[in-house]
Amino acid sequence: MKKLNVVCLSALDVLDLSSVGYLMESKAQRDYINVVNWEEYPYKPIAVFDIARSDTSLYIRYFVRGNSLKAIYDTDNSPVHKDSCVEFFMKKEREEGYMNFEFNCIATCDAARRKSRDVKVSLNPQEYESIRRYSSLEKRAFGEKTGVYSWELVVAIPLQLMGLDPENLPEKILGNFYKCADDTEAPHFLSWNPIDTPEPNFHQPEFFGEIYF
Repeated sequence: MKKLNVVCLSALDVLDLSSVGYLMESKAQRDYINVVNWEEYPYKPIAVFDIARSDTSLYIRYFVRGNSLKAIYDTDNSPVHKDSCVEFFMKKEREEGYMNFEFNCIATCDAARRKSRDVKVSLNPQEYESIRRYSSLEKRAFGEKTGVYSWELVVAIPLQLMGLDPENLPEKILGNFYKCADDTEAPHFLSWNPIDTPEPNFHQPEFFGEIYF
């Protein structure tokens, strides 16, 4: 099981999301979404993330470079996993439920509180609005483009939205990070912590890693 340490960078809350990259680059914990769990989907784009927190939010900065780019969904609560997508799943220890936060490359979000892949309660519009996002790409839907593309996405997820008390954080939560693009010319299903299942399925809390505060 992999482990991460999330450093506290209070300055993140006073910076515009478009300019937090330099601080995340130098101070945050960096890791890679590079585990190919299913051999029938061998394609592995470069997928890196930096993670830190402020006093109020969890910040994740993704950097992706790979073949093709797709973003047909521009409205929250859409199946963005079909586009060029990065994801963060989390749960509190000793709780059965978990949350998924999925973002396509233009920062459209699909998020929910879940009991399983099929049993969920999606976020309401106010909760979606509370997730701050910045994409290096224009916020405009487009069909798949072939070629080599790079993009950056920064998200700030309120700790309270994840059911965490910012004044009394737990020692750790459990979670996983993913890179996928289901409906593209090169579908792939990469993870940070390995997943041991017969076929692609990210909704596997038993394979979450440890994320320490």
